[in-house]
Amino acid sequence: MTDRTLLDDLEARGLVQECTDRDGLAARLAEGPTTLYYGCDPTASSLHVGNLIGLLVLRRFQDAGHRPFALVGGATGMIGDPSGRSEERNLLDAETLESNVAAIKAQVSRIVDLGGSGPTAGRLVDNRDWTGNVTFLDFLRDVGKHVTVNTMLARESVKQRLASEHGISFTEFSYMLLQAHDFLRLEAEHGVQLQIGGSDQLGNMIGGVDLIRRVRSRPAWVLAWPLLTAPDGTKLGKTTGARIWLDPERTSPYRFFQHWMSVDDRQVGEFLAKFTLLPLGEIAEIVSDHETDPGARRAHRVLAREATTLVHGAAEASAAEAASAILFGAPLDDAPPEALEAVAREVPTTVVARSDLEAGLDLIDVLAADGMLAASKGEARRAVAQGGVYVNGSRAEEGRIIGTDDLLHGRWTVLRKGKKAYAVLDAGS
Repeated sequence: MTDRTLLDDLEARGLVQECTDRDGLAARLAEGPTTLYYGCDPTASSLHVGNLIGLLVLRRFQDAGHRPFALVGGATGMIGDPSGRSEERNLLDAETLESNVAAIKAQVSRIVDLGGSGPTAGRLVDNRDWTGNVTFLDFLRDVGKHVTVNTMLARESVKQRLASEHGISFTEFSYMLLQAHDFLRLEAEHGVQLQIGGSDQLGNMIGGVDLIRRVRSRPAWVLAWPLLTAPDGTKLGKTTGARIWLDPERTSPYRFFQHWMSVDDRQVGEFLAKFTLLPLGEIAEIVSDHETDPGARRAHRVLAREATTLVHGAAEASAAEAASAILFGAPLDDAPPEALEAVAREVPTTVVARSDLEAGLDLIDVLAADGMLAASKGEARRAVAQGGVYVNGSRAEEGRIIGTDDLLHGRWTVLRKGKKAYAVLDAGS
Protein backbone atom coordinates (compact mmCIF):
# COMPACT_ATOMS: atom_id res chain seq x y z
CA MET A 1 0.00 0.00 0.00
CA THR A 2 1.40 3.40 -0.97
CA ASP A 3 1.22 6.31 1.43
CA ARG A 4 -1.28 8.12 -0.80
CA THR A 5 -3.35 4.93 -0.96
CA LEU A 6 -3.27 4.70 2.82
CA LEU A 7 -5.04 8.04 3.20
CA ASP A 8 -7.52 7.10 0.49
CA ASP A 9 -8.12 3.77 2.22
CA LEU A 10 -8.83 5.47 5.55
CA GLU A 11 -11.33 7.77 3.85
CA ALA A 12 -13.01 4.84 2.12
CA ARG A 13 -13.36 3.11 5.49
CA GLY A 14 -15.16 6.12 6.93
CA LEU A 15 -12.23 6.93 9.22
CA VAL A 16 -11.66 10.53 8.14
CA GLN A 17 -14.19 13.13 9.21
CA GLU A 18 -11.70 15.98 9.55
CA CYS A 19 -8.15 16.32 8.31
CA THR A 20 -6.21 19.56 8.66
CA ASP A 21 -4.58 20.41 5.31
CA ARG A 22 -5.41 17.08 3.69
CA ASP A 23 -3.29 17.82 0.61
CA GLY A 24 -0.33 18.81 2.78
CA LEU A 25 -0.60 15.59 4.78
CA ALA A 26 -0.87 13.52 1.61
CA ALA A 27 2.27 15.21 0.26
CA ARG A 28 4.12 14.59 3.52
CA LEU A 29 3.17 10.92 3.51
CA ALA A 30 4.32 10.64 -0.09
CA GLU A 31 7.78 11.86 0.94
CA GLY A 32 8.36 8.88 3.21
CA PRO A 33 7.60 7.48 6.65
CA THR A 34 6.39 9.80 9.37
CA THR A 35 5.56 9.44 13.06
CA LEU A 36 2.08 9.75 14.53
CA TYR A 37 0.38 9.35 17.88
CA TYR A 38 -2.92 8.46 19.49
CA GLY A 39 -3.80 9.36 23.07
CA CYS A 40 -5.49 6.93 25.46
CA ASP A 41 -7.40 8.05 28.54
CA PRO A 42 -6.36 6.01 31.64
CA THR A 43 -9.31 6.99 33.85
CA ALA A 44 -10.63 3.42 33.55
CA SER A 45 -8.71 0.16 33.96
CA SER A 46 -9.46 -0.82 30.37
CA LEU A 47 -9.84 0.67 26.94
CA HIS A 48 -13.16 0.10 25.14
CA VAL A 49 -14.29 -0.62 21.58
CA GLY A 50 -14.22 3.08 20.73
CA ASN A 51 -10.47 3.07 21.41
CA LEU A 52 -10.08 0.06 19.14
CA ILE A 53 -10.63 2.33 16.14
CA GLY A 54 -7.65 4.47 17.17
CA LEU A 55 -5.40 1.49 17.84
CA LEU A 56 -6.28 0.01 14.46
CA VAL A 57 -5.55 3.30 12.70
CA LEU A 58 -2.13 3.24 14.39
CA ARG A 59 -1.73 -0.34 13.17
CA ARG A 60 -2.72 0.60 9.62
CA PHE A 61 -0.07 3.33 9.57
CA GLN A 62 2.50 0.96 11.06
CA ASP A 63 1.75 -1.70 8.44
CA ALA A 64 2.25 1.00 5.78
CA GLY A 65 5.75 1.78 7.07
CA HIS A 66 5.13 4.61 9.56
CA ARG A 67 6.05 4.79 13.23
CA PRO A 68 3.18 4.82 15.75
CA PHE A 69 3.23 6.23 19.25
CA ALA A 70 0.51 5.46 21.77
CA LEU A 71 0.32 8.04 24.54
CA VAL A 72 -1.18 7.01 27.85
CA GLY A 73 -2.28 10.19 29.57
CA GLY A 74 -1.03 9.53 33.06
CA ALA A 75 -0.84 13.29 33.69
CA THR A 76 -3.93 14.46 31.81
CA GLY A 77 -5.83 11.52 33.26
CA MET A 78 -5.40 13.08 36.69
CA ILE A 79 -7.32 16.13 35.45
CA GLY A 80 -9.93 14.86 33.02
CA ASP A 81 -11.02 15.97 29.57
CA PRO A 82 -14.24 18.04 29.46
CA SER A 83 -14.97 16.99 25.85
CA GLY A 84 -18.34 15.30 25.58
CA ARG A 85 -19.03 15.54 29.31
CA SER A 86 -21.74 17.50 31.09
CA GLU A 87 -20.14 17.60 34.52
CA GLU A 88 -16.81 17.39 36.33
CA ARG A 89 -14.94 14.10 36.20
CA ASN A 90 -13.93 12.42 39.45
CA LEU A 91 -10.18 12.68 39.95
CA LEU A 92 -8.19 9.47 40.39
CA ASP A 93 -5.58 8.79 43.03
CA ALA A 94 -2.04 8.01 41.90
CA GLU A 95 -2.20 4.29 42.78
CA THR A 96 -5.35 3.70 40.74
CA LEU A 97 -3.95 5.66 37.84
CA GLU A 98 -0.71 3.65 37.89
CA SER A 99 -2.66 0.40 37.78
CA ASN A 100 -4.82 1.63 34.91
CA VAL A 101 -1.80 2.75 32.89
CA ALA A 102 -0.15 -0.67 33.24
CA ALA A 103 -3.32 -2.46 32.12
CA ILE A 104 -3.77 -0.21 29.11
CA LYS A 105 -0.18 -0.68 27.99
CA ALA A 106 -0.79 -4.42 27.75
CA GLN A 107 -3.94 -3.87 25.68
CA VAL A 108 -2.21 -1.51 23.25
CA SER A 109 0.59 -4.01 22.68
CA ARG A 110 -1.93 -6.60 21.45
CA ILE A 111 -2.79 -4.38 18.48
CA VAL A 112 0.35 -2.32 17.81
CA ASP A 113 3.84 -3.82 17.62
CA LEU A 114 5.78 -2.19 20.44
CA GLY A 115 8.61 -4.70 20.59
CA GLY A 116 10.57 -4.03 17.43
CA SER A 117 13.69 -1.96 16.84
CA GLY A 118 13.27 -0.91 13.21
CA PRO A 119 11.95 2.34 11.76
CA THR A 120 8.32 1.28 12.29
CA ALA A 121 8.84 0.13 15.88
CA GLY A 122 5.99 1.48 17.97
CA ARG A 123 6.46 3.20 21.30
CA LEU A 124 4.19 3.72 24.26
CA VAL A 125 4.78 6.90 26.27
CA ASP A 126 3.24 8.42 29.38
CA ASN A 127 2.89 12.20 29.54
CA ARG A 128 3.72 12.13 33.24
CA ASP A 129 7.32 11.61 32.14
CA TRP A 130 7.61 15.20 30.88
CA THR A 131 4.71 16.95 32.60
CA GLY A 132 5.80 16.03 36.11
CA ASN A 133 8.97 18.12 35.84
CA VAL A 134 7.33 21.26 34.45
CA THR A 135 6.65 23.99 36.99
CA PHE A 136 3.47 26.04 36.81
CA LEU A 137 5.41 29.18 35.93
CA ASP A 138 7.35 27.36 33.20
CA PHE A 139 4.09 26.08 31.74
CA LEU A 140 2.54 29.55 31.67
CA ARG A 141 5.65 30.95 30.01
CA ASP A 142 6.26 28.19 27.45
CA VAL A 143 2.67 27.21 26.60
CA GLY A 144 0.15 29.63 28.08
CA LYS A 145 1.50 32.74 26.38
CA HIS A 146 0.97 31.16 22.94
CA VAL A 147 -2.74 30.42 23.45
CA THR A 148 -5.45 33.04 23.82
CA VAL A 149 -8.35 32.63 26.21
CA ASN A 150 -10.60 33.63 23.29
CA THR A 151 -9.49 30.51 21.43
CA MET A 152 -10.06 28.30 24.45
CA LEU A 153 -13.53 29.72 25.08
CA ALA A 154 -14.43 29.08 21.44
CA ARG A 155 -14.03 25.30 21.87
CA GLU A 156 -17.42 23.63 21.63
CA SER A 157 -16.76 21.43 24.67
CA VAL A 158 -16.06 24.52 26.78
CA LYS A 159 -19.12 26.36 25.46
CA GLN A 160 -21.36 23.46 26.43
CA ARG A 161 -19.93 23.26 29.92
CA LEU A 162 -20.16 27.01 30.48
CA ALA A 163 -23.82 26.87 29.50
CA SER A 164 -24.54 23.99 31.91
CA GLU A 165 -25.48 24.30 35.56
CA HIS A 166 -22.20 22.64 36.57
CA GLY A 167 -19.90 25.01 34.70
CA ILE A 168 -16.25 24.04 34.23
CA SER A 169 -13.37 24.14 36.66
CA PHE A 170 -10.02 25.74 35.88
CA THR A 171 -8.58 22.22 36.12
CA GLU A 172 -10.59 20.85 33.21
CA PHE A 173 -10.37 24.16 31.35
CA SER A 174 -6.58 23.67 31.33
CA TYR A 175 -6.82 20.19 29.79
CA MET A 176 -6.57 21.42 26.21
CA LEU A 177 -3.29 23.21 27.03
CA LEU A 178 -1.82 20.03 28.46
CA GLN A 179 -2.85 18.03 25.39
CA ALA A 180 -1.36 20.67 23.10
CA HIS A 181 1.82 20.52 25.17
CA ASP A 182 1.95 16.74 24.64
CA PHE A 183 1.91 17.17 20.87
CA LEU A 184 4.59 19.88 21.11
CA ARG A 185 6.90 17.67 23.18
CA LEU A 186 6.40 14.64 20.96
CA GLU A 187 7.12 16.70 17.85
CA ALA A 188 10.24 18.26 19.36
CA GLU A 189 11.67 15.06 20.84
CA HIS A 190 10.47 12.33 18.46
CA GLY A 191 9.46 14.08 15.25
CA VAL A 192 5.77 13.28 15.68
CA GLN A 193 3.90 15.18 12.98
CA LEU A 194 0.41 13.70 13.05
CA GLN A 195 -2.11 13.25 15.85
CA ILE A 196 -5.13 11.00 15.33
CA GLY A 197 -8.29 10.80 17.40
CA GLY A 198 -12.06 10.95 17.51
CA SER A 199 -13.86 14.03 16.27
CA ASP A 200 -14.75 14.95 19.86
CA GLN A 201 -11.03 15.65 20.34
CA LEU A 202 -10.69 17.83 17.26
CA GLY A 203 -10.46 21.14 19.12
CA ASN A 204 -7.84 19.85 21.54
CA MET A 205 -5.82 18.29 18.72
CA ILE A 206 -5.88 21.43 16.57
CA GLY A 207 -4.60 23.30 19.62
CA GLY A 208 -1.46 21.17 19.39
CA VAL A 209 -1.01 21.95 15.69
CA ASP A 210 -1.29 25.67 16.43
CA LEU A 211 1.17 25.46 19.32
CA ILE A 212 3.75 23.62 17.21
CA ARG A 213 3.43 26.23 14.47
CA ARG A 214 3.88 29.13 16.91
CA VAL A 215 6.67 27.64 19.01
CA ARG A 216 8.55 25.51 16.50
CA SER A 217 7.46 26.95 13.14
CA ARG A 218 6.97 23.37 11.98
CA PRO A 219 4.05 21.74 10.15
CA ALA A 220 1.84 19.26 11.93
CA TRP A 221 -1.46 17.59 11.11
CA VAL A 222 -4.58 16.18 12.70
CA LEU A 223 -6.77 13.35 11.43
CA ALA A 224 -10.11 12.75 13.17
CA TRP A 225 -12.72 10.05 12.60
CA PRO A 226 -16.45 10.36 13.33
CA LEU A 227 -17.75 9.25 16.70
CA LEU A 228 -19.16 5.76 16.85
CA THR A 229 -22.94 5.87 16.87
CA ALA A 230 -25.87 3.46 16.75
CA PRO A 231 -28.29 3.65 13.80
CA ASP A 232 -30.50 5.99 15.83
CA GLY A 233 -27.58 8.39 16.31
CA THR A 234 -26.87 7.50 19.96
CA LYS A 235 -23.19 7.75 20.84
CA LEU A 236 -21.61 4.43 21.74
CA GLY A 237 -18.81 4.24 24.30
CA LYS A 238 -17.90 3.61 27.86
CA THR A 239 -19.98 6.48 29.26
CA THR A 240 -23.23 6.46 27.33
CA GLY A 241 -23.62 3.21 25.43
CA ALA A 242 -22.50 -0.36 25.31
CA ARG A 243 -19.81 -0.99 27.88
CA ILE A 244 -17.69 -3.29 25.75
CA TRP A 245 -14.18 -3.33 27.18
CA LEU A 246 -10.94 -4.77 25.80
CA ASP A 247 -10.08 -6.29 29.19
CA PRO A 248 -11.30 -9.93 29.24
CA GLU A 249 -12.03 -9.62 32.96
CA ARG A 250 -14.52 -6.81 32.27
CA THR A 251 -15.95 -8.12 29.01
CA SER A 252 -15.29 -11.82 28.42
CA PRO A 253 -14.10 -12.92 24.96
CA TYR A 254 -17.49 -14.60 24.50
CA ARG A 255 -19.41 -11.40 25.33
CA PHE A 256 -16.99 -9.46 23.12
CA PHE A 257 -17.68 -11.89 20.26
CA GLN A 258 -21.43 -11.65 20.82
CA HIS A 259 -21.25 -7.85 20.73
CA TRP A 260 -20.19 -8.02 17.10
CA MET A 261 -22.67 -10.77 16.29
CA SER A 262 -25.47 -8.47 17.46
CA VAL A 263 -24.43 -5.48 15.33
CA ASP A 264 -27.32 -3.98 13.39
CA ASP A 265 -27.46 -5.25 9.80
CA ARG A 266 -27.30 -1.64 8.63
CA GLN A 267 -23.85 -1.20 10.24
CA VAL A 268 -22.10 -4.52 9.66
CA GLY A 269 -20.34 -3.27 6.52
CA GLU A 270 -19.23 -0.07 8.26
CA PHE A 271 -17.90 -2.04 11.23
CA LEU A 272 -16.04 -4.51 9.01
CA ALA A 273 -14.26 -1.53 7.46
CA LYS A 274 -13.44 0.16 10.77
CA PHE A 275 -12.82 -2.73 13.15
CA THR A 276 -10.93 -5.23 10.99
CA LEU A 277 -7.79 -5.19 8.87
CA LEU A 278 -9.49 -6.95 5.96
CA PRO A 279 -9.01 -5.34 2.52
CA LEU A 280 -11.94 -3.27 1.32
CA GLY A 281 -12.41 -5.49 -1.72
CA GLU A 282 -12.86 -8.54 0.49
CA ILE A 283 -15.25 -6.61 2.74
CA ALA A 284 -17.35 -5.64 -0.29
CA GLU A 285 -17.64 -9.29 -1.27
CA ILE A 286 -18.65 -10.29 2.27
CA VAL A 287 -21.28 -7.55 2.44
CA SER A 288 -22.63 -8.58 -0.97
CA ASP A 289 -23.03 -12.15 0.29
CA HIS A 290 -24.78 -10.82 3.38
CA GLU A 291 -27.23 -8.79 1.33
CA THR A 292 -28.01 -11.87 -0.78
CA ASP A 293 -28.48 -14.17 2.22
CA PRO A 294 -28.68 -12.17 5.47
CA GLY A 295 -29.90 -15.21 7.39
CA ALA A 296 -26.50 -16.88 7.00
CA ARG A 297 -24.96 -14.00 8.99
CA ARG A 298 -21.61 -14.45 7.29
CA ALA A 299 -20.72 -10.78 7.64
CA HIS A 300 -21.42 -10.83 11.38
CA ARG A 301 -19.40 -14.00 11.90
CA VAL A 302 -16.42 -12.60 10.01
CA LEU A 303 -16.64 -9.32 11.94
CA ALA A 304 -16.88 -11.09 15.30
CA ARG A 305 -14.04 -13.49 14.50
CA GLU A 306 -11.68 -10.81 13.16
CA ALA A 307 -12.30 -8.28 15.94
CA THR A 308 -12.05 -10.89 18.71
CA THR A 309 -8.84 -12.28 17.21
CA LEU A 310 -7.27 -8.81 17.14
CA VAL A 311 -8.08 -8.12 20.80
CA HIS A 312 -7.95 -11.55 22.46
CA GLY A 313 -6.03 -13.78 20.05
CA ALA A 314 -7.01 -16.58 17.68
CA ALA A 315 -7.47 -19.23 20.38
CA GLU A 316 -9.93 -17.14 22.41
CA ALA A 317 -11.77 -16.13 19.24
CA SER A 318 -12.20 -19.77 18.21
CA ALA A 319 -13.40 -20.71 21.69
CA ALA A 320 -15.84 -17.80 21.75
CA GLU A 321 -17.20 -18.73 18.32
CA ALA A 322 -17.66 -22.36 19.34
CA ALA A 323 -19.28 -21.31 22.64
CA SER A 324 -21.63 -19.05 20.71
CA ALA A 325 -22.61 -21.96 18.49
CA ILE A 326 -23.27 -24.15 21.54
CA LEU A 327 -25.48 -21.57 23.21
CA PHE A 328 -27.44 -21.19 20.00
CA GLY A 329 -28.17 -24.90 19.68
CA ALA A 330 -25.19 -26.46 17.87
CA PRO A 331 -24.47 -30.17 18.58
CA LEU A 332 -22.07 -30.82 21.44
CA ASP A 333 -20.46 -33.93 19.97
CA ASP A 334 -17.39 -32.13 18.64
CA ALA A 335 -17.33 -29.18 21.04
CA PRO A 336 -13.70 -28.46 22.04
CA PRO A 337 -12.85 -28.12 25.74
CA GLU A 338 -12.01 -24.43 25.27
CA ALA A 339 -15.57 -23.79 24.06
CA LEU A 340 -17.12 -25.67 26.97
CA GLU A 341 -14.93 -23.73 29.38
CA ALA A 342 -16.11 -20.48 27.77
CA VAL A 343 -19.74 -21.59 28.11
CA ALA A 344 -19.18 -22.40 31.78
CA ARG A 345 -17.97 -18.84 32.36
CA GLU A 346 -21.13 -17.38 30.83
CA VAL A 347 -23.97 -19.47 32.32
CA PRO A 348 -24.83 -20.68 35.84
CA THR A 349 -22.25 -23.32 36.70
CA THR A 350 -22.18 -25.69 39.66
CA VAL A 351 -19.10 -27.59 40.77
CA VAL A 352 -19.94 -31.23 41.52
CA ALA A 353 -17.89 -33.95 43.17
CA ARG A 354 -16.95 -36.92 41.01
CA SER A 355 -18.00 -39.21 43.82
CA ASP A 356 -21.53 -37.77 43.58
CA LEU A 357 -21.56 -38.36 39.84
CA GLU A 358 -20.32 -41.90 40.32
CA ALA A 359 -23.24 -42.48 42.69
CA GLY A 360 -25.59 -40.75 40.25
CA LEU A 361 -27.38 -37.38 40.54
CA ASP A 362 -31.11 -37.13 40.02
CA LEU A 363 -31.75 -34.63 37.22
CA ILE A 364 -34.74 -33.13 39.05
CA ASP A 365 -32.59 -32.39 42.10
CA VAL A 366 -29.91 -30.83 39.91
CA LEU A 367 -32.35 -28.59 38.03
CA ALA A 368 -33.90 -27.26 41.24
CA ALA A 369 -30.69 -26.95 43.28
CA ASP A 370 -30.24 -23.27 44.12
CA GLY A 371 -32.75 -22.50 41.39
CA MET A 372 -30.24 -23.50 38.71
CA LEU A 373 -32.83 -24.02 35.97
CA ALA A 374 -36.05 -24.43 37.96
CA ALA A 375 -37.54 -22.65 40.97
CA SER A 376 -38.74 -25.93 42.49
CA LYS A 377 -38.68 -29.68 41.98
CA GLY A 378 -42.28 -29.49 40.80
CA GLU A 379 -41.33 -27.04 38.07
CA ALA A 380 -38.36 -29.23 37.14
CA ARG A 381 -40.58 -32.35 36.84
CA ARG A 382 -43.06 -30.52 34.63
CA ALA A 383 -40.28 -29.27 32.35
CA VAL A 384 -38.88 -32.80 31.96
CA ALA A 385 -42.34 -34.30 31.42
CA GLN A 386 -43.03 -31.76 28.68
CA GLY A 387 -39.78 -32.67 26.90
CA GLY A 388 -38.19 -29.31 27.51
CA VAL A 389 -34.99 -30.39 29.30
CA TYR A 390 -31.81 -31.51 27.55
CA VAL A 391 -28.59 -33.10 28.80
CA ASN A 392 -25.66 -32.51 26.45
CA GLY A 393 -28.13 -31.74 23.68
CA SER A 394 -30.26 -34.88 24.10
CA ARG A 395 -33.83 -34.66 25.41
CA ALA A 396 -34.01 -35.97 28.97
CA GLU A 397 -36.59 -38.57 29.96
CA GLU A 398 -38.31 -38.79 33.32
CA GLY A 399 -36.13 -40.51 35.92
CA ARG A 400 -32.91 -39.34 34.20
CA ILE A 401 -29.77 -39.81 36.31
CA ILE A 402 -26.60 -37.85 35.59
CA GLY A 403 -23.35 -39.77 35.97
CA THR A 404 -19.73 -39.71 34.93
CA ASP A 405 -20.68 -40.95 31.45
CA ASP A 406 -22.35 -37.58 30.91
CA LEU A 407 -19.10 -35.63 31.34
CA LEU A 408 -17.86 -34.05 28.13
CA HIS A 409 -14.07 -34.19 27.94
CA GLY A 410 -14.26 -35.83 31.37
CA ARG A 411 -15.33 -32.59 33.02
CA TRP A 412 -18.52 -30.76 31.88
CA THR A 413 -22.20 -31.58 31.52
CA VAL A 414 -24.34 -29.03 29.68
CA LEU A 415 -27.99 -28.70 30.73
CA ARG A 416 -30.64 -26.78 28.83
CA LYS A 417 -34.25 -25.95 29.63
CA GLY A 418 -36.30 -24.66 26.74
CA LYS A 419 -34.42 -22.90 23.96
CA LYS A 420 -32.19 -20.46 25.81
CA ALA A 421 -31.76 -21.37 29.52
CA TYR A 422 -28.41 -23.10 30.04
CA ALA A 423 -26.42 -24.37 33.01
CA VAL A 424 -23.25 -26.39 33.39
CA LEU A 425 -22.06 -29.02 35.84
CA ASP A 426 -18.30 -28.89 36.31
CA ALA A 427 -16.53 -31.91 37.80
CA GLY A 428 -13.15 -30.19 37.77
CA SER A 429 -10.02 -31.14 35.90
